[in-house]
Amino acid sequence: MQFKSSRMHEICALAPVIPALVVEDVRHARPLAEALVAGGLVAIEVTLRTPAALDVIRAMVDIPGCSIGAGTLVTPRDVQSAKAAGAVFGVSPGATDQLIAACEAEQLPLLPGASTTSEAMTLLEKGYDTLKFFPAEASGGVAALRSISAALPRISFCPSGGITPANAREYFSAARVVCVGGNWVAPADTIKAEHWTEIEALAREAVKLNS
Repeated sequence: MQFKSSRMHEICALAPVIPALVVEDVRHARPLAEALVAGGLVAIEVTLRTPAALDVIRAMVDIPGCSIGAGTLVTPRDVQSAKAAGAVFGVSPGATDQLIAACEAEQLPLLPGASTTSEAMTLLEKGYDTLKFFPAEASGGVAALRSISAALPRISFCPSGGITPANAREYFSAARVVCVGGNWVAPADTIKAEHWTEIEALAREAVKLNS
């Protein structure tokens, strides 16, 4: 399992921000992903929160230069469907034994969610040393993450939940933050308006957040 955790760390290190996308219309999938990749955000999470999500993943996976993952994985069926659609990694808000077993069975690298020291320790015991700190702001923000990181220096984190351009740099100042997750780079209204140039510009700005 350590190998899969290492692969997840490699994916997280591809860019400072992993966009968490909510896409309603599959027609928007390719131009949206192409805009994000052109802006430098090459690891992309498509959340399974819309009926179109799996088709969106299928439409994105063959775009050169990007890694497409599936987010909000909650059940083993979510994992199986995401892998069948072509996702190369998964993201979950938390972690259960069944979800972890499904990811291992499907050989899908997982970024599991944790918000407490005990949850992080439990995942570390299972071989996961790259975790999603979620919901970041609601769980105490940077101060809480610094405390957890100090106690568990072997774990790397991707904070997500309430991350914005205004607070992202503070998270990057915390130890062991490899990237952050956020949806500000692809706002719903901008996607619906098909303003791909604007999304590319937001992605380019996001890349600078950890510089």
